[in-house]
Amino acid sequence: MTFSAYSGYRENRKPAEARVVDVNDPNQQWLNMQPHWGLIETIIQGTYEIRSKHRKYLPQEERETDLSYDARLSRSVLSPYFIRIERMLAGMLTRKPVQLNDTPDVIREALFDVDLSNNDLNIWTYETCRKLLRYGHVGVLVDAPALETEEGRPYWVTYSPRDIIGWKTEKKEGKDFLTQLRLVERVLVEDGLYGVKEVEQVRVLTPGSFEIHRKNKDGEFKIEEQGTTSLDVIPFAVAYSNKVGYLESRPPMSDVGELNLKHYQIQSDYDNILHCAAVPMLSIFGMPPSDGEISAGPGEAFAMPAEARIEYIEPAGNSFSAQQERLKEISSQINELGLAAILGQNLTNATATSKAIDRSQSDATMLVVAQQVQDLIDNCLKFHADYLGVESGSCYVNRDFMAARLNPQEIGSLLQLYTAGTIAKETLLTMLSQGEVLPDEFDVEEELAATEGALLDPSPVEVAEEPAEIEE
Repeated sequence: MTFSAYSGYRENRKPAEARVVDVNDPNQQWLNMQPHWGLIETIIQGTYEIRSKHRKYLPQEERETDLSYDARLSRSVLSPYFIRIERMLAGMLTRKPVQLNDTPDVIREALFDVDLSNNDLNIWTYETCRKLLRYGHVGVLVDAPALETEEGRPYWVTYSPRDIIGWKTEKKEGKDFLTQLRLVERVLVEDGLYGVKEVEQVRVLTPGSFEIHRKNKDGEFKIEEQGTTSLDVIPFAVAYSNKVGYLESRPPMSDVGELNLKHYQIQSDYDNILHCAAVPMLSIFGMPPSDGEISAGPGEAFAMPAEARIEYIEPAGNSFSAQQERLKEISSQINELGLAAILGQNLTNATATSKAIDRSQSDATMLVVAQQVQDLIDNCLKFHADYLGVESGSCYVNRDFMAARLNPQEIGSLLQLYTAGTIAKETLLTMLSQGEVLPDEFDVEEELAATEGALLDPSPVEVAEEPAEIEE
């Protein structure tokens, strides 16, 4: 299902041709993707950011004065539909922790602070999923500075497409292998005795070596640092949610962003009408215009001719309901389209058969995204292990996207079936595990072996008879 929305805000609909001369010049693929990011990045930052763009996202009416427009702009508020859907979908993917299989302890320990920013693997995966859904793809660099020191160890850094400005590849066995990669980074450096400032730099990677370029006083990028790496490949992994080409994608929820903008514009019009209608206009009929000002209020009065009359005029409000319905319609479209963009679901006017088909499409689409994230982590684990000279192991990313936790009544029913001898111990533990009553790492077979004979025998429990009453 496709919905149209206002889209006249976009600049550079036809990207310019790339001229890669300096180290910070983006390539053609980057320029092709760039027009799709502006609106989404603005919406993600919220009301204050979209207000700062003024007429770019909130058009000024033809006869609207600058003063009136500025007042309307200050009252306009952006509803956070896009970011809510983004968080929901990322939460669906990461609602269960990433499972590690045969991963050495030296890597497991590092994953408690996988990016050296106090984020463990699960939090890092959630934030990476958000960028993946926002832009269409993400890249992850596994870096390992100062491995010869006690503190030095590999860590993972996620890059959005905006910061991946250039690359070169070559085909090997039908696959694309990076031969050069340019990444934009922002780092804090000392500024005087007490201050710090943010500096933009470009990291250039080739198999086995790296360069760091920074601007000098003349505004030119010069090599600040360079060196070699211990790997003969560029340790960079990529995941896609809407792939167009190698390191090229489109935001899968761009239509959600456009509808979010449309809702913002109509909400602005609606709030402006309410603001104007909140103060009725005082009107006087049958009285010639006065040279002086006429005021009305408590403790004030003025004389009028006998044939004159005075009354307040206010809008009938017929247009309010139409705009309210339009806002509700757009809100429904946003929620529907936001889910359909990733889940592939048609949520309205669907037969049982079509809903079943949509559910299968939903599961398939979500499984693709989950598989991409799983492959991303597996590749990062491999690079991490290659630095250390150990085996990497593998991971498993959650495929159970909807919560299905057993409620207390259902748990009680299972226990009754077990104590009555209707179901076995293994069945009880399996159903409790699947119902998310037991931890994700719970192993039924191991638990049965460890607790053999410890669970209650499902034989009926004998109840002592009450003592007979003593006759007087």
